Amino acid sequence: MTRFALTFAATAFAATTAFAAGHGMAPAVEAADQDVSAGTVTASKVVAGENGWLVVHRTDADMKPGPVVGYAPLKMGENMDVAAILQDEVAAGDMLMLMVHAEAGGMKTGVFEYTLGATEDGPIKPDGKLVMATITAK
Repeated sequence: MTRFALTFAATAFAATTAFAAGHGMAPAVEAADQDVSAGTVTASKVVAGENGWLVVHRTDADMKPGPVVGYAPLKMGENMDVAAILQDEVAAGDMLMLMVHAEAGGMKTGVFEYTLGATEDGPIKPDGKLVMATITAK
């Protein structure tokens, strides 16, 4: 086998192993501006590397996550039409940041324990970047 073939085979094996371990999809959130007058906000698609949470934070033009106003559980892999019930009033024009959080570090599995700045059930940060999408409430 040539050096190229060996390198290609090793790369293909590593990619296959990564695909099997993490479903081959990078964590992501897809969402669009939407009407939240019914008290929910929905991400059309969320990809999570492990069980966790879709967390809805208030935000503004500075694009920093603020207080949590809702959350919904996520299963590992692809999650479609994930709806979070809003626990605080959100008005038309408010900006919301929909973010993937882990189910890690807390005292109870299946209970969302994060508070702003805490490590329990905190945001995931692959390559140091938050996994999120920002929308404007209508």
